[in-house]
Amino acid sequence: GTEVLGIFAHMDVVPAGSGWDTDPYTPTIKDGKLFARGASDDKGPTMACYYGLKIIKELGLPTSKKVRFVVGTDEESGWADMDYYFKHVGLPEPDFGFSPDAEFPIINGEKGNITEYLHFAGENSGAARLHSFTGGLRENMVPESATAVVSGNVPNLIDKLDEFAKEHGLRFEYQELPSGQITVTIVGKSAHGASPQSGVNGATYLAKFLTQFDFADSAKDYLEVAGNILLEDHAGKALKVDYVDEKMGALSMNAGVFRFDEASDDNTIALNFRYPQGTNPEVIKSKLENLPVEKVTLSEHEHVPHYVPMEDPLVTTLLDVYEKQTGLKGHEQIIGGGTFGRLLKRGVAYGAMFPGYTDTMHQANEFIDVEDLFRAAAIYAEAIYELIK
Repeated sequence: GTEVLGIFAHMDVVPAGSGWDTDPYTPTIKDGKLFARGASDDKGPTMACYYGLKIIKELGLPTSKKVRFVVGTDEESGWADMDYYFKHVGLPEPDFGFSPDAEFPIINGEKGNITEYLHFAGENSGAARLHSFTGGLRENMVPESATAVVSGNVPNLIDKLDEFAKEHGLRFEYQELPSGQITVTIVGKSAHGASPQSGVNGATYLAKFLTQFDFADSAKDYLEVAGNILLEDHAGKALKVDYVDEKMGALSMNAGVFRFDEASDDNTIALNFRYPQGTNPEVIKSKLENLPVEKVTLSEHEHVPHYVPMEDPLVTTLLDVYEKQTGLKGHEQIIGGGTFGRLLKRGVAYGAMFPGYTDTMHQANEFIDVEDLFRAAAIYAEAIYELIK
């Protein structure tokens, strides 16, 4: 036939970070769980889909539609892989499809996704001096830790740091350098940037701790924005960008990457927003410009809100298979995460995580239950066949 089902998965992963009990790049099975970076996002589900296709082929089942299985390598960054693919593949876009990069029963709606950058100068003339502040690996990850180098009038810093860490349940590191400078690190917990409330942002907590000292100029602005406004502001209320849509839910914000160097005249904080229909990046930007910043800029990569109706045959077929194989009732879900499902107008995300699973995507000790991989492969085999028979 001429109709094409597209399946879009990805093999790239976010950085491993620290805190692993096993080598993140050596797949390890313990207690029925497969531990590795990418085990659940998205190498494991990709292979479950592959074996679903393999089952159909080896059974010799009759089909009336084509399948295009596309495995990306830049999903966790800017999707440059898909830009290149669609530009150069020389084939029509698939008619409908799914991505095995989320959870069952289905994800038929995804919020918009934009990163906006707050820019600060490097002026630094206070009694306390901020030489540098760094935290975060990716915009779509909650920073596990952050490190600042300070000097000057920071009285009783170590005692205050110990008290602050105990109050908030944080770990910290402290080092006095021969130059008289002091290095301070606060360690929180990483999480997926689409669910910032699941993590503990080490960078915003470090900034909050430092605001008690007498910094000035842009250094003071940087720390006060990070520590007094961004700290725990997952819905953007302190930023005054909060918004809730009846169907798609609330906007969320992850303060993902922090870079400050006193020698630089362009220091930044990267804010990743997952926003519903009803608001947009320009509205968000206009509110952020009220902060004590030099300017606000937008990422070149934006994904607008995406939704496929429940009555679409793609959605009904996928839910029917899920219900048949699990005995559970299917229902629609709209998430803040962004998947390749949104590449197609009639595109959704489908598995491979099951209800009640422990979400370890973008975290240390990422894993997937081996039995869940087998269950997912069986669901994918039947679902793909039902869509192409």
